[in-house]
Amino acid sequence: MKIVPLFFQYSGGAFVEFYQEKDENRLHSVVNWIVDIAVVIAFACYLVYGFGGRIEVNGGSMKPALDSGDVVLVNRLAYALGSPRRFDIAVFSQGDQTFNMKRIIGLPGETVQIRENQVYINGEPLEAEGALDAASIAGLAEYPMELSEDEYFLLGDNRESSEDSRFSSIGNVKRDQLIGKVWFRIQPFSQFGPVSLKGEEG
Repeated sequence: MKIVPLFFQYSGGAFVEFYQEKDENRLHSVVNWIVDIAVVIAFACYLVYGFGGRIEVNGGSMKPALDSGDVVLVNRLAYALGSPRRFDIAVFSQGDQTFNMKRIIGLPGETVQIRENQVYINGEPLEAEGALDAASIAGLAEYPMELSEDEYFLLGDNRESSEDSRFSSIGNVKRDQLIGKVWFRIQPFSQFGPVSLKGEEG
């Protein structure tokens, strides 16, 4: 603060009136502005990292839910803060630094088997919509597959054209391989919007 005097003349005399003028602290304002910008940028990066990871679908193993060439967003926070759920379309990493996406069918501790074109979980038929409960090719799941406490069994929706947990090239997927959950399609624009998870459990 600084005090600024004002002088007025009257009747041959003079008096002095004082008032206070605020001295703006420029440095303080600049620092506040920088902090505000940094917070906004950090929050934006957090949102992009958490919800805006982009991945392009390669191949037709997830038809009809997703087609080759579709571009989707991945919700990483869903798995960083919570647990993967049955029927999630999950993106997972493989040893060669590539990413894949399939639908979660079997959860940790469960036993998965495919027999007579039907998926079974713990000896009971899987209940799902959109033929997600069916598979004509059993592969490794011809015999009961018991999942450990950090393993998931994943299948492509297009069962006849999907390399997934039924085959040794993929096998059961470990928890630390799961990157996030597909939640939004941004291309093609004609299908712009949330990805429908048919058969999702409540």
